Amino acid sequence: MVRVTEVGEDSIEDAFDVRRDVFVEEQGVSEDEEMDGRDDEAAQFVAYDDDHAVGTARVRTPEDDVGKVERVAVRETYRRRGVGKALMERVEAWADDHGFETLKLHAQTHVEKFYADLGYETTSDVFEEAGIDHVAMRKDL
Repeated sequence: MVRVTEVGEDSIEDAFDVRRDVFVEEQGVSEDEEMDGRDDEAAQFVAYDDDHAVGTARVRTPEDDVGKVERVAVRETYRRRGVGKALMERVEAWADDHGFETLKLHAQTHVEKFYADLGYETTSDVFEEAGIDHVAMRKDL
């Protein structure tokens, strides 16, 4: 069973390892773009299978009462096994506990349906970010 935890400085490397695996190695995003220097501004979450980090997400607060979900990634062998949903449920519970009214995110278009199934609404046309097509989405908590 996968468990999702909020992580601190002692385990942030687990989040970075998943992001490098998914975004840099698999999707070809440059490491400089992926490691954007904003991790210290964010709440970080990691999904573990036993002690193996298999997924991650972070939430920043670019405006009052609105959280921006970013860097959601699940290792390829763990996709379609509920890890992404577990991450998002933990992120949403954390955001609700911290008084956020809305969550926003930029979803790669190939996972737009995943977020829509979780109650997120598409709020933009397709745009490019890191060389990958995305759409803006939001959900009121």
